[in-house]
Amino acid sequence: MVQETVNKPDDKMNIDILAQTACRELMTYGLWDGKTKVKSWIKKHLLRRQTAPEDMIFWTTGLLAAGLWNYKKDAGTDMTAQIEQTLSAYYARWAQKKCPVFYLDDLLAGETLLKAYEDYCEGGQDNDFIRAGNTEMYRKMIEKLAEYGLSYPVDEMGSFPYRAAQNNGYIFADAIGLACPFLYHYGMVYHRTDAMELAVKQIVNFVAYGMDGSTGLPYHGYVMSTACKYGIIGWGRAVGWLLRGMTGCMISEYGAERLRDAYIGLIDAVLPYQRKDGYFCWQMHALDGPVDTSATGMICGAVKRGMELNILTDSKYAQAVQAGKSAVYRSVRDGRVYDCSGECEGFGQYPQRYGAYPWALGPALML
Repeated sequence: MVQETVNKPDDKMNIDILAQTACRELMTYGLWDGKTKVKSWIKKHLLRRQTAPEDMIFWTTGLLAAGLWNYKKDAGTDMTAQIEQTLSAYYARWAQKKCPVFYLDDLLAGETLLKAYEDYCEGGQDNDFIRAGNTEMYRKMIEKLAEYGLSYPVDEMGSFPYRAAQNNGYIFADAIGLACPFLYHYGMVYHRTDAMELAVKQIVNFVAYGMDGSTGLPYHGYVMSTACKYGIIGWGRAVGWLLRGMTGCMISEYGAERLRDAYIGLIDAVLPYQRKDGYFCWQMHALDGPVDTSATGMICGAVKRGMELNILTDSKYAQAVQAGKSAVYRSVRDGRVYDCSGECEGFGQYPQRYGAYPWALGPALML
């Protein structure tokens, strides 16, 4: 179990710099340059090969948007305006492309949009993001994302295959954190119990079929038809994605009643792997391996959210969050969060590349 660490005082200016970096990356990360666009056109139209689309709201920027929205409540006036203006430009750019939804991953961007829209409807005050003149556009965006999620193919138990078009039946922990919080919140706001149940079912199924019985930690995923589990046990971000999805579906009693015990059980299985310096490693058991700020930020953010929801009450949880926050911010340099593992490429494919990526920056702003 983690021991208390001395945390340097919060430096508001430095956190604002992180938010400024997140604003820039929200508008630039993953965009194609001219060379990439030409290559894609050649592959698609001349070579007749299948090409991945340029996705304006892929999960990487969705995490940044979520982090910025969370930080906005603590930001000063100037930083709040910058965040709102950036979020407005981010979603407007997607609207200009006629709001294509390509993957389950895209539902993550819907979280921030829905929260902003709900806040506006409850308060009725214009800001630099939501205004009377654009509320209908945003409502349609929300409905489009919800329709995609509610009509997405499922396996025999009702779970989302991560890439349904591949017909491999792969259920990834990632999809829990990507899709479930949006679908659950949408169901609450629009009184769609089917959306809430669909979100909860993803988690209930994963807890039933995707966990390791000895450690209580998740595999990266599984295939229901063969009862085979894939990836490693306790990959850091898989733990983070699963916990993120759980907390996103416990914002009302309907989800909390179904998920509380599994959530607390997973948290209690995970915390013994937090190092004395506050970090979690890229893989829970690899305590002498590389630390991972993305896993640390996502896990500690989910613990913090559990405390806010009054699901976690013991002081050990607050200590774990504080230690994790200190660790993440020790990895900040030049407005970016380093010591983050590279993008996963599939079951068992975890490149040992470490640097500064959006999937560490977004969660850092949730702490």
